Amino acid sequence: MLTGKQVRVRVSKGRLIPGYLQPNSPEWLDVAEQMLFVYRAAVGRTRGAIEAELAELLSDGPSLLVHQGLAKLLEDRCEYEVATELTPEQVREAAFRLSALEHAESARAGRPYDRHAVLQAVSAELGHPPEQLDQALFADLRDEQRVLQFESCTPTQLLHRYNTALAQAILLRAVEVEIRVHDASAARFRALFRQVKFRQLICTAHPESQGYRLTLDGPLSLFSAIQKYGLQLALFLPALLHCPSFDLRADVRWGTERKPHTFTLSANDGLRSHLPDFGVYTAPVLATFAANFRANVPGWALDDEPHPLPVENTIWVPDFTLTHTATGKQVYVEILGFWRRVNLDEQYRRLQKALPGQFILAVSGQYRTDESTEEPSRNGIYPFKRTPIAAEVAKLAAVLAGVSGR
Repeated sequence: MLTGKQVRVRVSKGRLIPGYLQPNSPEWLDVAEQMLFVYRAAVGRTRGAIEAELAELLSDGPSLLVHQGLAKLLEDRCEYEVATELTPEQVREAAFRLSALEHAESARAGRPYDRHAVLQAVSAELGHPPEQLDQALFADLRDEQRVLQFESCTPTQLLHRYNTALAQAILLRAVEVEIRVHDASAARFRALFRQVKFRQLICTAHPESQGYRLTLDGPLSLFSAIQKYGLQLALFLPALLHCPSFDLRADVRWGTERKPHTFTLSANDGLRSHLPDFGVYTAPVLATFAANFRANVPGWALDDEPHPLPVENTIWVPDFTLTHTATGKQVYVEILGFWRRVNLDEQYRRLQKALPGQFILAVSGQYRTDESTEEPSRNGIYPFKRTPIAAEVAKLAAVLAGVSGR
């Protein structure tokens, strides 16, 4: 993420316009490659040494803000360690105490202060070599932290990451965000709504033609936990960027005076998510269940791309829709396993209110952290151990729909 001072935007007629970079610009690709060259050789070096090298490499001209932002994003890709097995505070306490004695002694004797003698004394007291103690003395300070690992990327990926980071920084100051997502698959909508839930965003969802309209509270609309909530909203953006078609509009309070402005973003702006697209991942148990159901359960049709359903001002995307072929009655199924976490009681309450007798929650035994706790018997709950049995789910669906099994 970029810091507030690294965000480049201009204001035009009440709109915030980020200073996006052109990812195919030869000039910026060259800058990105130079900075990556420094960080690719960073393992084992200190933060201070890396920053000093970058300061010599990059100019102090109008592009300095961009350079600082790119460096911050590369720094975020590093894993740092305190390069010592000793406790720096313990080493400093001994060194400062013995140093004060050395200062007094050297002044009485009329000789220069002997730093080497101090390190020898600290070595004798703590039982470690002087060289190791010298390295440990300030090893916990930021500039002395050493790079343990660097996750590299290409210059183009770095420039795309910069553009996304600019948009994320603006959302940190949002009051309200409205997003329209359309022309996406059911799996994509499912992934997006689950990200809303995972980030614990305050969201109202409305179905529209070919898609949905989401209204999200921004961090500046809240009375507390502003920074934490704003970060979660910013972290939601990469998931949205995986959608093929979307439009975002945010009401933002910008600057020290928090003047109202608007910020817009769409798929046409060309921002790319820096995170892998795991959104349409299908757990193997879901694929296995679908195959078994189609092969072994007559009288029912299974759809594994169900449409999202409005439930209490939000959206629920079941895993399957089961349709009784003779009557056309439908039952929706969601399988809850170790890969998916929701508040089961709350989920059941919402569905029971919105879709009574039309849903099945298949709950894995691995879902409960307390193995001694058994799922209570409730209408629409189907417990299973390893894999839900297709015939048993169909039997429960028939009971809920009030039809015969075939």
